[in-house]
This record gives sequence, structure tokens and C-alpha cells, in this order.
Amino acid sequence: NSKIKTDLDNTVKDIMQKKLNNVSKDYTCCISSVCVLHVVFLLRSRDYDGFLSSLLLPKEARRSSLAVRAFNVELAQVKDSVSQKTIGLMRMQFWKVAIEEIYRDDPPNQPVSAELWRAVRKHYLTKRWLLRIITEREKDLEDRAYRNLQELEAYSENTQSSLIYLLLECLGVKDVHADHAASHIGKAQGIVTSLRATPYHSSRRKVYLPMDICMLHGASQEDFIRGNREQNVRDVTYDIASQAHVHLQHARSFSNSVPAAATPAFLQTVVLEDYLQRVRRADFDVFHPSLQKRNPLLPFQLYLRSWKNTY
Repeated sequence: NSKIKTDLDNTVKDIMQKKLNNVSKDYTCCISSVCVLHVVFLLRSRDYDGFLSSLLLPKEARRSSLAVRAFNVELAQVKDSVSQKTIGLMRMQFWKVAIEEIYRDDPPNQPVSAELWRAVRKHYLTKRWLLRIITEREKDLEDRAYRNLQELEAYSENTQSSLIYLLLECLGVKDVHADHAASHIGKAQGIVTSLRATPYHSSRRKVYLPMDICMLHGASQEDFIRGNREQNVRDVTYDIASQAHVHLQHARSFSNSVPAAATPAFLQTVVLEDYLQRVRRADFDVFHPSLQKRNPLLPFQLYLRSWKNTY
């Protein structure tokens, strides 16, 4: 009887343990799904172009690229979502600590952090790129215009280019030519983003365009705040857009040397090219209504470029 009772107890324990393991797996799966959904909704609403680009990446890199882009969005929206610089600095400090905890395999209980931890574990992402994005976004809380185009390019290198370096790591690409192309594409991305955001910033009485180019053409901050569409304002847009175009051309000059596996990380060039073409058709009027509308053909254009595996 004692032996039967012992066997029965052990059987019950085994059954309960299996049940607990299944519950744990289901709970973990549920939490993981919630994190993924949070990241997807965040990107769809805040970085639709980046969201589309990530969907076209190979399956093994797709989820990680979404996490990396979501991390970038979380940092990018701090500046506009806080009323005081101190609060912004606190948010940045949270992410600095979060990165350290992620690399200690103890991520914070936050959806983007959880997904980023998964990406770091899977692809051994370089901590330096993540921290560099945080540091540069933190400096940007100063809320002032760039003194010159070189300052805007440096900001773009430390944010957008760092993001592309991480995407390359998600794809398993380590190549000096790919890195050079990524550097130029990131700079073009930062420059185009500053132009695209000008109407929004102007509506909030803020101007972040390089001061040296504005001064060169006699365009004041008040001109942009009022939505002035005179020639001198267009000339500022032309000079800035031209520099973005130069960076795109430089990036493409490496195309014969860049591994084919790296090109999915550069799909954002389709978005940049689209904006530069449209601003040219608008005669470099950065406030033209056509520039505020999303290109309905963009998903198809991205898919076509992905199919061709070119940038």
C-alpha cells in the first residue's frame, strides 16, 4: 500500500509539473505575442516607411529589425512628447539602464525592451550602436537648430546610420563596403527627415534646419514659421535636398562591392528617393501640400526594389 501511494504521488506530481510547464509556456508565448503586437502598432503609427521596409526583410531578421526600429522610435518621440528637458533626460536614462540590463539578460518589463533583448540574444547586436543612438538623441533635447549642415550630418550618422549598422547585424552581414554605404544612407535619411518634418516643426514655431544655409540665402526662422514659400526659402530646401542626393549617390557607388545579403537593410533608399523626386517636382517648396501626403504606390515600389535586390 505504501509503495502504491508513493507511485500515485509521484504520478500526480509529474502530471502537475507538466501542467505547470505548459501554463508557463503558454504564458511566455502570450507575453511574447503582446510585445510583438505593441512593436508592430508602434511602428505602423510612428514609422510606417520603416515598418514596410522591415516586412520585406528575410524572415530570420524581420522580427529583430522591427524591434530595433521600435527602439529608435521610442527615443525619437521623447523630444516631442515631454514638456520639460528634465523629463526627457529621465526617459533617456531609463533606456541607458535598459540597454545595460538587456546585455545582462535581465531586460525591463517593457515590450520594446523585451523584443530588443530577443534581437540582441539572437544576433549578438553591438551595444555601442544602441548607446550611440541614445547619446545623440539625448543631446538633441537641447532643442536648437543645427549650426551647419555638417552638424546635421553628424547627428544623422550617430542615429540613422547606427540604426542601419544594427539592421546589417540582424542580417548577419559584416562588410566594410556595406558599412560605408550604410553611413551615407543614414546621413541622407537624417537630412530628408529634417526636411519632411519642417512643416510640422514650423507649426509649433520651431525650426531645426542648418543655420548656415538659411543665412546664406537670407531666410529667417520666421520665414519658415510663417510657411513662407518665397524663392530664398526654396533655395534653402534645394541646398539641403541636394546634399541628401549626394549621399545617396555615394552609397550607390559601392553597390558592386556590397554583398547581396546587405541590400535589404538599404530599402529605405526607396523612401528617400521618392521624397527627393516629389520635392523637386514641387520646385523645392517644402510646404507644398503634395509633400504632406503619403505615396500610395510606395509599398509596391518597396516590393519591386526588394525583388530586384538593389538599392
